[in-house]
Amino acid sequence: MTFGWLKPYMPRSLYGRAFLILLLPVISVMLVVSVVFIQRHFEGVTQQMTRSVTREVRVLLDTGMSAEEIAASRLASLLQVRAEAVPPGAMPDESARRWYDFTGAVVIREFTRLLPDLRAVELPDDDAVLLYFETGDGGMQLIFDRRRVSASNPHQLLVNMVFFAGIMTVIAYLYLRNQLRPITRLARAAEAFGRGRHMDYRPAGAVEVRAAGNAFVDMRNRIERQIEQRTLMLSGVSHDLRTPLTRLKLALSMLDEEDRAPMAQDVEDMERLINEFLAFARGAQEGEPEPVDPVALVRQIVEDFQRGGKDVTLAMTEGAGEVLLRPGGIRRAVENLVGNAVRYGTRAEVSVLLTAKSLRIRVEDDGPGIPEAQREEALKPFARLDEARNQNLGTGVGLGLSIAMDIARAHGGTLRLGHSDRLGGLQADIVIGR
Repeated sequence: MTFGWLKPYMPRSLYGRAFLILLLPVISVMLVVSVVFIQRHFEGVTQQMTRSVTREVRVLLDTGMSAEEIAASRLASLLQVRAEAVPPGAMPDESARRWYDFTGAVVIREFTRLLPDLRAVELPDDDAVLLYFETGDGGMQLIFDRRRVSASNPHQLLVNMVFFAGIMTVIAYLYLRNQLRPITRLARAAEAFGRGRHMDYRPAGAVEVRAAGNAFVDMRNRIERQIEQRTLMLSGVSHDLRTPLTRLKLALSMLDEEDRAPMAQDVEDMERLINEFLAFARGAQEGEPEPVDPVALVRQIVEDFQRGGKDVTLAMTEGAGEVLLRPGGIRRAVENLVGNAVRYGTRAEVSVLLTAKSLRIRVEDDGPGIPEAQREEALKPFARLDEARNQNLGTGVGLGLSIAMDIARAHGGTLRLGHSDRLGGLQADIVIGR
């Protein structure tokens, strides 16, 4: 048996679920105690008290006296029952009580069962019980104290139970909150690390939470060391390659124009590839996040491509505001996507959607696109999809999409590839949560 239908109604936060786990047993116990209390106290005690009063009423009725005689008798005074005559037209047709008078239902039921000649029972308030009987000369009304058939202050147990249950719940919640605080701190540190920020974190809390915290710190340190080692390695290799390239440029400058042109082109291609290696080596961690207007940033990128003679337009912008971003990294990611779009297609369209929960930067082109089966492969470093992209249109090492993906992940987002319904080519979305 599954309870999947409950998921939409469950709290999403850890505090909400913990509070629900805390409340469920308390409410369950209160319901059980309330049911038992109602059955044992409201019904059992009320039935016993009503039966006792019924015997006294039966004694008065068996005397055969009229209402005036009963009212003047010593027996009625001893039994604390008042009697009054009622005109035939003033007799009620049915019993009556207040809708929330639960014990009143038991009182009416017991009197009706034990007194066959009873016409009606009225319980107007908590002070009196009115019994109506038909007599030969009209009707008779017997009045006595309500406390004789119902326990006094029957709500005290429920009030005390709710009051002390509330106090214990508050105390338990305060203790539980202290136990959950280390977990929320660990979650914030992990989220910050996923967005490329280093938050100071010290493991605390229960033994299991400390173990998870220490494992997170070790994992974070290993990842940071690996990123640093990759950056140093690629930076060193790329930097060392610049020296022979500089010598080649100097040697080529001494050749004739006819001999120099093809070789100079090869050197420029090599230099461009080295720059891509350096960009990949730097990764997405350069700089600190700062408030950035994504619409203004994308508009500037589009204008730069337009000044370079590229057919790039800003198709749509929706929403306004600032997002915590690394402007250098986001600029490089969008430039890589737009550069790929105009390299493999004839035109590109860029759009920005900013909502209260996310930022989406979309780049579409009219090129050949990437087949769905190869999109995951295209996001890997050094991936070159000859069937999807015409390599004669430009040389590269397959780092553009990988760099964009790294930058999106460093901001806590992702890069999604799809098919552009508008232009028919590739659709690339950078989606970042706010």
